[in-house]
Amino acid sequence: MPFHFKIFVTLFMAIFVTTTGAGLVAPLLPIYAHTLGAGSFEIGLIFGSFSLTRSLFVPYFGRLSDRKGRKQFLTWGLALYCSLSVLYALSRQVEALILIRMGQGFASAMILPVAQAFVGEITPLGKEGRLMGLFNLSLFGGLSLGPVLGGMVRDTLGMEAAFLAMGALALMGFLLCLIFLPARGAHRKPGSVSRTGVPQGYLVLLRNPTLAALFIFRVCFTTCVGMTWTFIPYLAGTTLGLSSTAIGVVVMVNVLIAGSLQAPMGYVADRYNKTLLVVGGGIAGAGAMLWFNLAGSFRDLFLANAFFGMAGGVSLPALMALGVVQGRSSGSMGAVMGLLAMAHSVGMLAGPLVAGALLDLTSFTVIFGLGAGIMFLGTAIFLVCRPASGP
Repeated sequence: MPFHFKIFVTLFMAIFVTTTGAGLVAPLLPIYAHTLGAGSFEIGLIFGSFSLTRSLFVPYFGRLSDRKGRKQFLTWGLALYCSLSVLYALSRQVEALILIRMGQGFASAMILPVAQAFVGEITPLGKEGRLMGLFNLSLFGGLSLGPVLGGMVRDTLGMEAAFLAMGALALMGFLLCLIFLPARGAHRKPGSVSRTGVPQGYLVLLRNPTLAALFIFRVCFTTCVGMTWTFIPYLAGTTLGLSSTAIGVVVMVNVLIAGSLQAPMGYVADRYNKTLLVVGGGIAGAGAMLWFNLAGSFRDLFLANAFFGMAGGVSLPALMALGVVQGRSSGSMGAVMGLLAMAHSVGMLAGPLVAGALLDLTSFTVIFGLGAGIMFLGTAIFLVCRPASGP
């Protein structure tokens, strides 16, 4: 289906360049905020504020895109994200960083979950894992390339240049979607996979044990992601004394490995038990969080974060494939993807805030130990909630 291929490539490239920009800046923000006088809790708040507004609005935009179409939300979201990126270069106060991050969280609610719903809508039956895994390469590829580029840009051109580069990349994503995505409904041809049934509300969807299990697991896993994305760079820069480029490499290895596993593990998810893949990734993620407590050098931190990346690479394609199946059967692809995106945002909000508050009172050992406990709990709840007859 060549027209669907064009949609897929457009969405893939738009998300790739936008997440490259986000990954370019994210590992540098904790160090930048620290130079502005931010404490551990304020650093957590900078990261958490993005997820706060994203959590509030992603269910609304996900469900609204089921009724109004996808393209308009993607283009408006990318335009706003680009505009706000430029404001980072002008900010010199912690409060300004928090407000800008809140605005970008709002914009982000119109981007990734809507793009995922778009891809889910054009995915043929039986290929949910491989196509969602392939699409996830855009996300992980951008987030793996971004930190290395960001470290190099900051070390050579300064922090303001990194912020402007993020805005330029978001502008590229906006133009791709504006020019190449079809108007509402133009991609739904006879024989294509489209929505079925009547769109359902979020409370109805969460009564589905499969969706409840996916939601809880995603919250727990991304709580750990939020902890690591916020405080691994902080640990590396303040305790281990690593350069910005070295910090970028440490962050990069996680998303590089997770991204490289998306397509092959998506293929495996289509052929074998998706539940076992999710559980295996959850157990590996808990082990990685404990490993961080043993890291005393660049090598240790690199290996521990690589293992955490493997955990995400194993579990995420199967989880997203289960989400596509549920979205198709419920006739609410946008709402289901919005629900999973909301779970991601809740975790990314809770992780930095809880870890930041604890770090002001305790140590890195405590926050990574807590992360391991949260991951074990989420995996156990997933096993209990998942129907035995599920895929």
